[in-house]
Amino acid sequence: MPENMNLAELAGFLREQPLLALAILAIFITVAGGMLRRHVPLLGRLLQGAGNLGLLAALLLTIAQVTRLTTSSDLALPQVGLPKQEVAGGETRIPISGDGHFWLSASINGRPTRFLVDTGATLTAISENTAIEAQVPQQELRRTVSMKTANGAIQAELVTLGELRMGNIVARDLDAVVAPGLGETNVIGMNLLSRLNSWRVENNVLILVPNNPQQTTQN
Repeated sequence: MPENMNLAELAGFLREQPLLALAILAIFITVAGGMLRRHVPLLGRLLQGAGNLGLLAALLLTIAQVTRLTTSSDLALPQVGLPKQEVAGGETRIPISGDGHFWLSASINGRPTRFLVDTGATLTAISENTAIEAQVPQQELRRTVSMKTANGAIQAELVTLGELRMGNIVARDLDAVVAPGLGETNVIGMNLLSRLNSWRVENNVLILVPNNPQQTTQN
């Protein structure tokens, strides 16, 4: 926690770190319960039990978040003159671009956008502007995760994409992060690729094969 932090800054910091706030509240309740047990045993035991449950919940949520959200990715910047992707049979085929990356046309909640495919990224990531334009809602329990980029570590907020479409592929309720350090870059990570039936690269073409091909959209 940062040093020399006033109460307003501390409250803001804890709002961005709900798991830490939950742990601190649980500790406070546990201590209060211990102090009350001498005078009001039943209430003291109840408070201690609630505090211990809160600590356990914070621990389990932290473990789940670390397991799901650990990610390391060197992010590139979008390039102009992107080759056009095409759908062939049950496959979406994306030629490699001049910068050596695979860029695809997609839409989030019906809003057209571009993505860099990065097999080194655990989670799909979108820029702040993309999140605003696609009206991606913030979660009630806001959670952040640390991401490593070419420009250093950044704090990104976990969100859920209602619908992401690309070619004949549709992913719903997809975990993603809104990363302020991405600039205008959006990244397809392994959490989306792992939902596919298969994916491969042949002759500098990325081939995505969905489990259930959907109607092709033009982006």
